[in-house]
Amino acid sequence: MIEDTHVTLAHGNGGRRMRELIEEIFARHLANPSLDIKLDAVPLDLAPGLVPYITTDTFTVQPLEFPGGDIGSLAVNGTVNDLAVAGAEPRFLTLSAIIEEGLEVDCLDRIVRSLAEAARAAGVRVVAGDTKVVPRGQGGGLYFATTGVGLRASGHQLGFNRIHQGDVVLVSGPAGDHGIAVMLAREQFELKGSVQSDCAAVTPLTAPLAGMAGLRFMRDPTRGGVATVAHEIAAATGLDVRLIEAHVPVRDSVRSFCQMLGYDPYYLACEGRVIAVAAPDATSDILAIWRGIKGGEAASVIGTLCAGKGRVILETEIGGERFLEELEDDPLPRIC
Repeated sequence: MIEDTHVTLAHGNGGRRMRELIEEIFARHLANPSLDIKLDAVPLDLAPGLVPYITTDTFTVQPLEFPGGDIGSLAVNGTVNDLAVAGAEPRFLTLSAIIEEGLEVDCLDRIVRSLAEAARAAGVRVVAGDTKVVPRGQGGGLYFATTGVGLRASGHQLGFNRIHQGDVVLVSGPAGDHGIAVMLAREQFELKGSVQSDCAAVTPLTAPLAGMAGLRFMRDPTRGGVATVAHEIAAATGLDVRLIEAHVPVRDSVRSFCQMLGYDPYYLACEGRVIAVAAPDATSDILAIWRGIKGGEAASVIGTLCAGKGRVILETEIGGERFLEELEDDPLPRIC
């Protein structure tokens, strides 16, 4: 039984305390038949005839817990979503935890429990993992590194190379919720609000689109937000992405905080949204599907792909235009 109230360097030395930390927090919350803490490697049962997809990511956020989520749920959903927008069904995760000496054991327990709940909700299993403890002052409390494996049916693929002039851009929900929620949780601006992070798995939004002929591309707008995904599309295709300000959903509370703080909601991170590019004749079907799913009620067509010079242009609500420049510096303190 863990008797310490805070993580110490002894919890990373390979001995009794490390075993207790793994067994009583990680294994207890993540318990499943595929997780054997005594093995250095595990087999994966991959279904024949399906294409395996793999992704890897690292998660760091301050504070570790924020309205609507925490670094644990963020690590699961962020990894799952990278697989989902590629058209794969997420199946397995590996998890590495880098814990800073001095982290409260109760905090670690809450976060790992949240991580396990997010994995169960997303239908994925954590099948392997590792823990390391770093000296006080050499970390941000807790970091997670993940690898995700998913499976996709052979055949229909998504990618930049499928995008054509005249295609439309859609988003599954409001932009900027996660970025604002994390900033407010830091309380460094002396502002209070009720904005919740949109941190969630997007598989309910992506799975129903599997095999849809008119679907060209999907991406989750995390760091850099909607504007950065638009720039990736423009750079890959050479087409202009024309976004319509009046059609991009942004919550009134998020817009108000952006106005007060001088931020642009189009560059703020989302952690539970999907941007899709589709043929015009597939648009109504995608919107109908998304709007019937929790989290997709505010889905909207937000722009089009036009001949041009690979720019991102925002058509403003007052009838003008402005360029959304490619992000160079962090537009706000790092939030993921």
